[in-house]
Amino acid sequence: MKLKISNRFTIRTVALFTLLPTTGMSGALPEESARLDEFFKTSFENRLARDPEFQTRLGMKNDYGNWTDRSDAFATQSLAIIVSELATLRNEFDFDKLDGQSRLSYRLFEHRAEREILNYTWRFYDYPVNQMHGLQSDLPAFLINAHKIVDERDALAYTSRLRGFEFVFDQLIENLEIRREKGIIPPKFVVPLVLSACNNLLKGQPFEQSAKNSSLWEDYNDKIEALEGIEPMRKSELLKSAREALLDSVGPAYDRLIHYLQKLETVATDDDGAWKFPRGGEFYNHALRNTTTTEFTAEQIHEIGLEEVARIHKEMRGIMEAVKFEGSLREFFHFMRTDQQFFHPETEKGKQTYLHEATAAIDSMKARLGEMFITTPQADLQVKAVEAFREKSAGKAFYQRPALDGSRPGTYYANLRSMADMPTYQLEALAFHEGIPGHHLQIAIAQEAGGIPDFRRHTRYTAFTEGWGLYSEYMPLEFGFYKDPSSNFGRLAMEIWRAARLVVDTGIHAKKWTRQKAIDYLIENTPNPVGDCIHAINRYIVMPSQATAYKIGMIKILQLREWSKEQLGEQFDLREFHELILTGGPMPLDLLEKQVHEWVDFKTSSQDT
Repeated sequence: MKLKISNRFTIRTVALFTLLPTTGMSGALPEESARLDEFFKTSFENRLARDPEFQTRLGMKNDYGNWTDRSDAFATQSLAIIVSELATLRNEFDFDKLDGQSRLSYRLFEHRAEREILNYTWRFYDYPVNQMHGLQSDLPAFLINAHKIVDERDALAYTSRLRGFEFVFDQLIENLEIRREKGIIPPKFVVPLVLSACNNLLKGQPFEQSAKNSSLWEDYNDKIEALEGIEPMRKSELLKSAREALLDSVGPAYDRLIHYLQKLETVATDDDGAWKFPRGGEFYNHALRNTTTTEFTAEQIHEIGLEEVARIHKEMRGIMEAVKFEGSLREFFHFMRTDQQFFHPETEKGKQTYLHEATAAIDSMKARLGEMFITTPQADLQVKAVEAFREKSAGKAFYQRPALDGSRPGTYYANLRSMADMPTYQLEALAFHEGIPGHHLQIAIAQEAGGIPDFRRHTRYTAFTEGWGLYSEYMPLEFGFYKDPSSNFGRLAMEIWRAARLVVDTGIHAKKWTRQKAIDYLIENTPNPVGDCIHAINRYIVMPSQATAYKIGMIKILQLREWSKEQLGEQFDLREFHELILTGGPMPLDLLEKQVHEWVDFKTSSQDT
C-alpha cells in the first residue's frame, strides 16, 4: 500500500526547501523574518524556564535543584500559553512577507501548537507509571545520567532534587487517581513490574542494612568522591545531607507510591488495549494520527503491516537458500533464536564483549560517513549497558541526546539483562539505529544546526525520528555493510520486527487482541527470542500507537528518496538528499514531503536555466 500523507494542515505553495536562497525572493522581507525569530526565541526560552529537567538534559543549570511540575494545573497553564502563542503567530505576523526558512518555521510552530492543543484533550490517556519509562525509574536514571556534579553547588542541587521526590511522587499519585476515576488503569501485568522497579531502588544502603549501596547512594558517593578542591570534612557533610534526604524523602516517596500501586492492582484487569478506555477508539485514532502524522486508520496500518511481513519473509527465505538451510522458515527462526553461536555468554565478560563489538560497529560506520553525509555531528557518542536497577523493565535499546555544551556525549544504551535477548546477528543494525547513522547522527545534527529556531532543533516527531532510525538500518546495506549473511538476516529481523508492530499494535488497541495473541504473533512471524516478544508486547500495550511510527516513517523516507531519484536522474545526490532530511530538524511527514518536492523543483529549474 502506498503511503499517503495527511493534508489536515494547509501547506501554502511556497519555497520551503531549507537550502534554497532566502534573500532576494519576491515579497520576502528580512525584517519580518527577524521579528518572527525573536518570537520563536522568546517562546522557547519561556518553555525552557518552565522545565528544569529539560534544562539539565541540555546541559544548563539554571534550576539545577528543581523538578519539572507535573500537576494538572501546570498542564492547563501550558495549554493557555500555547493557545496564546498560536494566536500571536497568526495575528501578528504576515506569512507572505517571510523568507523561505521562516515560512517553514512558521508552519512547524503552527503544527506543533495545534498538536499540543489536541493532545490536551487526551492528557490523561496514558500510564505515567509503567514498566518502560515511569517516574519510579525515570527520576533515578535522570539523576544518575544527566545530573553532573562538578562543584559543591551541583552536589547541593542533587540533594535538593532528592528532597523533591516526595513532592513529585505526590503529584504522580494525584494524577494516577484522576486516571483511575476516569477508568484509565494500567493492565494487571504492569503493576508487579512497576512494584519490582520500586523495590529495586530501595535495595541497599541507606534504605536497608546491606553490604551494597542502593543505586542513588552509590551514584552520589561516586560523584562526591571524584570532586576536587573540597576538604574531606565538607565531603562528609555533603554525604550526610544526601543520606538524610534519601531516608527522609526518597524512601517515604517510594513507600507511598508502592502502597497506592498495591491498591490499584486490586482494580486492574487483564484487558490490555486502548479500546477499553472511555472513547477509546476515538483516542486511538487520534494517537495514530499524532504518531504517524498521516490519516491512516488502524485497519489500513494493520494491512500495511501484514503486507510488509509477507515481503520480508520472502527476503528471509532468500537468505535461507544462500546459507543452504534445509527446513521451513519457522524452523530457521528457531535455529536463529536458539543456536549458541549467535549469543554471547551470560557473564560479565559476555556483556563487555557485546558493548565492545557495538562500539566497533559504530566506529566502522564513522569511518565511512563522508560517503553518505555532508554534515556530521560534533557531539561524541558512547555505548553503555542499561543500569541494573532498570534493566528488567526497560526496552531493548534506547538513546539519550548529548548536552548542548558538550559536557555529556550522546549515549546508546543496550539492555543486557539477558544475553539470550541480544543476538549478535542484530548487533550491527541495532547499533546503526540507536547510534550512527541513526538517532545520534539525526538528533545531534538537529541540535547543533545553525540558522533555525531552537524549537525546531529540539522538537520530536516520532515518525520522523524513528523512521530515520529504521532507514539507518537499511541504508548501510547499500554501502557494503552486513557482509555476513547472518548479519543481513539480523537487519531483516529488525525490519520485520517493526513491520509486525503495525499488526500487533493495531491488533491490541483496535481489534481487541489479547496480550497472549499478540505475543504469539511475534513468536510465529519473527526470529526474535521469546523474551524479546514478551517485553515488546508489554511495551506496545502501555504506549498505544508509538510503535507504528518506525515503519510508517521509513516507508515515507524511502518513497521520497526513490521519487527524487526518478525525477532527477543523474542529478540525484544521496548526500544532498540526506542533508535536506537532517539539517532542517525533525518535522511531520507532510512537511517533509513538501520539502523534498521543493528541493527537486529547485534542482530541476536550476538545470533548465
